[in-house]
Order: sequence, then C-alpha cells, then structure tokens
Amino acid sequence: MRIDASEVHVSPDGPFAVKITFQPKSDGTFRVLVAVPEWRGGDALGTASALLDKALSLTAEDHRNWWHSFWASAALLKLSSPDHHAEYFENLRMIDLFTTAAESRDRFPGSQAGIGDLFSSFGDSHQWGPSAYWHWNLRMQVSANLGAGLAQFNEPYFNLYNDNMDAIAHWTHEHMNGLPGVCVPETMRFNGAGYETETWLKFTGINCTAYGRPYYNARTISTGAEIALWVWQQYLYTDDLSFLESHYPLMRNAAQFMLAYAHKDSNGTLYTYPSNAHESNWDVRNPTTDIAAMHALFPVLIQAAATLGVEDETVKAAREALSSLPDFPLVVPGENKLLLKSDRNDSKAVIANSYTPNAIVHDEENLGLEPVWPYSLIGDDGPLHAIGVNTYKHRPNKSAADWSFDPVQAARLGLGGELKSALEAITERYQRYPSGLAQLYGLPEFYVEQVGVVADALQNGLVQDYDGLVRILPAWPRDWDADGTVVVRHGNRIHLQIRQGKVFTLGVEAVKAADIKIRDPWPGQIVDMISEDGTTTAVTPNADGILVCKSQAGRSYRLRPNGESDAHAPYASVSGKVSSSPKRLGTRTIGLSAK
Repeated sequence: MRIDASEVHVSPDGPFAVKITFQPKSDGTFRVLVAVPEWRGGDALGTASALLDKALSLTAEDHRNWWHSFWASAALLKLSSPDHHAEYFENLRMIDLFTTAAESRDRFPGSQAGIGDLFSSFGDSHQWGPSAYWHWNLRMQVSANLGAGLAQFNEPYFNLYNDNMDAIAHWTHEHMNGLPGVCVPETMRFNGAGYETETWLKFTGINCTAYGRPYYNARTISTGAEIALWVWQQYLYTDDLSFLESHYPLMRNAAQFMLAYAHKDSNGTLYTYPSNAHESNWDVRNPTTDIAAMHALFPVLIQAAATLGVEDETVKAAREALSSLPDFPLVVPGENKLLLKSDRNDSKAVIANSYTPNAIVHDEENLGLEPVWPYSLIGDDGPLHAIGVNTYKHRPNKSAADWSFDPVQAARLGLGGELKSALEAITERYQRYPSGLAQLYGLPEFYVEQVGVVADALQNGLVQDYDGLVRILPAWPRDWDADGTVVVRHGNRIHLQIRQGKVFTLGVEAVKAADIKIRDPWPGQIVDMISEDGTTTAVTPNADGILVCKSQAGRSYRLRPNGESDAHAPYASVSGKVSSSPKRLGTRTIGLSAK
C-alpha cells in the first residue's frame, strides 16, 4: 500500500491489521494505492512495491487525460422527455459506462455476480461467492459495451473463458460422462471449475455435471453456446480477425459439446435431456435455452469457419444438424400442454420454457424470451414476431430482478411503450442507491447489472444491428427526444437526432468500405445520401424497404428524404452541464441533496 498524502501514520491494530491515518495534501487531494498482485511464490513485497511505485508515478494530469480519452471514444447519448425520465435513464447509462471503465481493465471482469465489487463498502460480507462468476449477470454488460463503442472492455469477459479453456474441457470430460468439447459452467470459478460455494448453501452447488443432484445450474448446458455467440458479435463489431482466430476454438468446442449432448428422437429431430431450462426448470426435455443455442450457434460457427478458411468435423456436424433442429415449444397461456404441429398457428401461442411445460419452477426468469435476446432469433418483424410479442405480454415474471431483461427484449420486439414502462419498473424497484447502483432482494451490496440493462435497452431502442440490417428507431418512446450515437457492426457509428418520435437528423460514419443495409427510416421514400464533400446519391429502397448504402472507409454521410432541405436542421454539438441537484424518478434519486 502507498499513501500519497500528508501526516501519514501507521500503527498496529490487532494481530492481523494495521491502522493508517493521514491528512489531505495542501491542495485538498490524497491517494490511497493498494496492490494485490497475482501470487505464484517469490518476493511478494518486491512485486507489490514495483506495482505501487509505477502507480504512484502517475500524475493527476495522467488520470484526467485517460478519462478524457475514454469519454471522447464512447458513443454518448443526450436524452430528454416532458417527465424527465429520459434524462434519468441517460444518467444511469453514463454510470454504466463509468463502472465499465473502472472495473473492466484487468485480466478478468470486475463484476462476478452482478455486483460492482470495486465499489463495495460492505467489507467481507458477500451473498454470492466472490471466487465465482455468474454468466447470466455478465451478458448485459457485454452487449451494452458493443453498442457504446467500448468493445475493448469486453476483453476480460472473453479472457475468463478463453484462458480457462483447458480447465473447462477437463471439467467437462470429468463431470459430463467423458463428452468432448466444453460445457461451460454457468457459475464458474476463476480457474474454470464449476463449483458454487455460497456460504448459505447446505451443500456445494456443482454446475455442468451429469452425476450431481438436480440443482439450479447442475445441467445448464447452453452457457458455452451463448459465450460463443458473443465471440462472433465481438468480431463483427471490431473486424478483429486475430481475435476470432484465438477464440474460434471456444466456439467450436461449445458447439462440439452441444452436438455430443443432443440425441435424435424417432423422427430424427435433435433433443437434449436431462437439461436445465437455465435456473427455472431442472432436468427437463428440450429447454428453450438449448433450442435457441443450437439454432443460433450452428450457423454462426459455419460462418466463422468460412471466415477463417477452416473446415473440421464439428463444422460438418453442425451443418448436418441444421435440418434436425427442434422447434420452440409452444403453449397457450394457462394450459400446461404443448401445442401439436397442427395447432402451432394458434394466435394465442407463446413460447414455453421447455418440452416439459408443467415442470416445477425454481426461479423468476422469462426463458420464452431468450430467442428474442440474447439469441437474436426473433425481432420486430419476421414469422415469429407475433409469437414473440405474445410471449412478452404473457411473460410470468415482470421486472422480477434488477437484471430483468424486459426492457431489452421489448426493444428487440419493437415495443417502445413497453421499453419505457419496463425501464421505469426495474428502476423504481431496484435502484436504491444515490450512486445509481441497484440493490437486489434487500441485499446490502452495490449491483451494476441494472445500469447495464438500462444502457443496452436505450441503445437497442434507438438503433439495432444484430443480423446485418441497421434498424433506425425500432422501439423508441414517442415522447422522448434524443441526440447521440450508437455503434453497430464493423464499428460504424450511427449519429441521430430524434424529435417527437421522428428521425430529424441521421448520419452514418463508416469505418470500412462496404454496403450498409439500413431499413428505410422514412418508409416508402427515396433517400438522399450526402457525403462530406456534398456529393448526393439517391438511394431507392428495395422491395423489402431496405436501403443499400455504399460507403467508403473513413467517410461520413447524411441521410435525408429525397429533396428535403437542410435549412432548419439543428446542427449542434451534444453537451451537458453539472447538475446542482439530484436527479429524480419517482422515489429514486441519483445524487444527494445539499441538505
């Protein structure tokens, strides 16, 4: 430890502690530097001293420059609404970006159970075992970073799984009947083991095991597939081929395990059993999470292999499996029986958790919406859209946790009003601290996952690009105005101004030369694409209402309805000001009153 302050005094405080007192320096500042280096034997004092000396050499100017650079690179949003709720959510998103930068710059993620451990002020009292990471509570942060242009802060997340690949493969072989590939434990220790060691458990929870008793994540087998999908999304946002090359084995190994675990029924259709529908239903047949994982992962693995120019047995098996994938389980709300193929067009149908719809429920999740997000198999159009909307409207758990994905899934389904009400509900219910962080189940820790959900939902409400098509304003509340930027695939930046529910200004900043497909924001109208030098190209939407905009690397373009004048467009930089009073949303606040 180093104390950069005045009048520093150190004295013993019992057999295992010391007391340090100090005063601020003459300019009112002080720094407390703490090093906790990785320990593999050797000179602990020397190792820690070297790290602390390096940190101590950094000046206040270095600190400010780093943060200025960070905020300059992030895609920012300025929001407003008559009730000021939009401004409140804008501030929560900024808090998410700050916590991301603060805790995601080391080897592994700084949050391990949705908790902002870096910000904890509750000593050694933790509800969730600090040595294990919960994937369910990391996923929203990964997605939010992509839309904010902060893909580099996802590196600790990918390191956690990629660096532990051999250990996870060994765990899979030992605990899953010798199957090949990787069954990534949903709750995984820092070293790849699937133990869950909460102090309040009567027995150790074991994840990814064929032998253990039924448990929340004993046989949750879709986690590896979802991580593999985030690998692919990270590549599509960054075009970092070396990243894809180094993480392709994770994609392949996750698919290899899914293929090995699945069997074929008498009709030749794949099924998984026994398998968890995440934490909600244990040891059921064909959980929706497994079905979504296979439908999403196998095509992506084939694309990744083609991108890298490789072909292996797992890719061949995935290609063959595409024709054998099961349909999602459909039920009518309130009836615990699967719809037959002849009844699947029932207008009241919703997606159930599994092919065992009457299974005991153990957690408050909405697994029927997993195909919407994060698996991106259902959007705001397409043949399954109506079923997706039904599933959302009849979801069993509304705003049931601070990690509730309701706002993001509403955005993906094109439900702007539901996006707004879901954001308000989870914030009113869980954002208890004036720091903007949340509280879950009355536990006295600072949770960062809710601000991650808020950030991702806002970005998805404004702009979406999960399948190569840029959707502008797919799910934005009509009374919310916005100025800002959302990053899409290939690092392209979409700049926009929204006024009274309409696209007022739309700009595209292209990173690479490519055709950018955009759903026409002005349906039925030809669009002018104006480059920086004033060159105007008329782009006619195709029969599906899609604009194919040919862009050049490093160039910016303004899009507007054909023939419209720019005379009244409010060009202005997005700025903010320091608030002199707390932000408020109902009973919640960000900041403290001067009183």
